[in-house]
Amino acid sequence: MTTTSKLNKFFVHVLFIVASIMSLTLLLSCKKSQDIDTEKNHVSSYSSEVLDKWMTLQLRLIKNATGVSNHGFARHFAYTGIAAFESLVPGLTSTEKKWSAKWNGLTGLPATLKSKNYYYPANVNAAMAAINRSFFPNANATDKAAIDSLESALTQQFLLTRSNNEINVSAQFGKDVAAAVFAWSETDGYKNASAPYTVPTGPGLWKPTPPANTAPATPYWGNNRTIVAGSTTNTQLNAPIAYSTDPSSPFYQMVKQVYDASQVVTDDQKAMAMYWRDIPGVSSPGHWLSILQQVVSKEKAKLDKTALAYALTGAAVNDALITCFQTKYQYNLVRPITFIREVMGYSNWNTLVGTPAHPEYSSAHASLSAAAADVMTKLFGSPQTFTDHTYDYLNMSPRTYLSFYAIGEEAGMSRFYAGIHYLPSITLGLEQGRKVTSNIFLQNH
Repeated sequence: MTTTSKLNKFFVHVLFIVASIMSLTLLLSCKKSQDIDTEKNHVSSYSSEVLDKWMTLQLRLIKNATGVSNHGFARHFAYTGIAAFESLVPGLTSTEKKWSAKWNGLTGLPATLKSKNYYYPANVNAAMAAINRSFFPNANATDKAAIDSLESALTQQFLLTRSNNEINVSAQFGKDVAAAVFAWSETDGYKNASAPYTVPTGPGLWKPTPPANTAPATPYWGNNRTIVAGSTTNTQLNAPIAYSTDPSSPFYQMVKQVYDASQVVTDDQKAMAMYWRDIPGVSSPGHWLSILQQVVSKEKAKLDKTALAYALTGAAVNDALITCFQTKYQYNLVRPITFIREVMGYSNWNTLVGTPAHPEYSSAHASLSAAAADVMTKLFGSPQTFTDHTYDYLNMSPRTYLSFYAIGEEAGMSRFYAGIHYLPSITLGLEQGRKVTSNIFLQNH
């Protein structure tokens, strides 16, 4: 081989090595870029800060809202949670995405395109702003401004690290999700929940209770469409204990339990009753939203898990109340205050908190609380201890629990010590709520 040929071969070899190095460098560079993009677009890489801020504002909106029943806020909880969750769907895992197919009748969601580069906190921000505007159209001017202000402040924060185009694309997706979820919510039947209703009369049947003697609230709430299809399957309760005015009867003794407890109620039991009355406050569903917010903070949950917990807890609370109200208006059971005053003869006896304007059986507090507690247990496990600070702003002492189940049980029992529910209505209400949550999770297997 000539010297020239050897040199040419050497240069070809060198060029091959250089080209290989360059190719490898480019490959590694592309892989790094892909890794960054994957990290950027995977929802679990983000903190739940954006949802924490919106939960805080939503609790404020609930506190200040007018014209909504206590249990009516369950809808707000459920649908806003689903809007948050659905705004994240493009970046969720396949397992998480399965929940998207479980929402009963939800259609019209925007298409998710692989070509789109979403910044998921911006998706959530826009969705939460839009859905809260829709659910609180009668908010005062200050609260409406607070929605605008929070949305704008978070957007400006996002723009420090993301392009205008990325934020705009993400925001539009979030708004489109919110629009679809709100349109769906408007068809769930709640508008007919307060249709004219003739209160049945007869022995043992509910009648308006003092002092307000208010007409029955939302008698058709039990006809509302559930959030998750099948959630209320086999959750209806058997008939309550047969009504009787005979002092030796099980019914009379059941009512006497309420009266006897009222005569020896402890300071802690009084505090329990007042803590869980929730009005004035953040409403019963709102109380569980507050608890969820505290749990998420304690667990340092990421954005995907927080949104899923938000959606599922809201769905469980909402659907538990639907089946509970079916039970209430099927049996129309008399409240303790009516029986104690009119049958037992204690005409001046009173409850610790006002009796809600709907039949006694079963306990809504028990049902919704058990449902929420079970969701949190399934998602976060059972805590060693949990201290609820929901009503610190009312200067009420926080309450500490050894499990989420214990929170649900106390919420139910608070209504016994308040004098507004019989014990069986609480124990069976707890079972009713747990069954709802069990049904919801069965749907995703």
